[in-house]
Amino acid sequence: QVQLVESGGGLVQPGGSLRLSCEASESSFSINAMGWYRQAPGKQREFVALITRGGSTTLATSVKGRFTISRDNAENTVYLQMNSLKPEDTAVYYCYADFEARRYWGQGTQVTVSS
Repeated sequence: QVQLVESGGGLVQPGGSLRLSCEASESSFSINAMGWYRQAPGKQREFVALITRGGSTTLATSVKGRFTISRDNAENTVYLQMNSLKPEDTAVYYCYADFEARRYWGQGTQVTVSS
């Protein structure tokens, strides 16, 4: 079983930046893909970004050019660097990890973009 602990959310003004972190309890060398989804109030959870064990990345069209996902396998941590934030990025952001044919989720961290 993998436990995921997220951090880094908060309130930021439009155009600002935040970096989310997600630390896994299992060695990330044995975890396949890790990534992020988000869920805004009244909306379905949507894909944001993923990174494979080998470092290949995929980003949602809505965040390309603004968000970057990276992974530190030595620290069992995945990061989501979010720049040029917009009010529509406001959501609870959930980290996930694919390990031994199961998907594990973090508890979520709130990101609010508002002036």
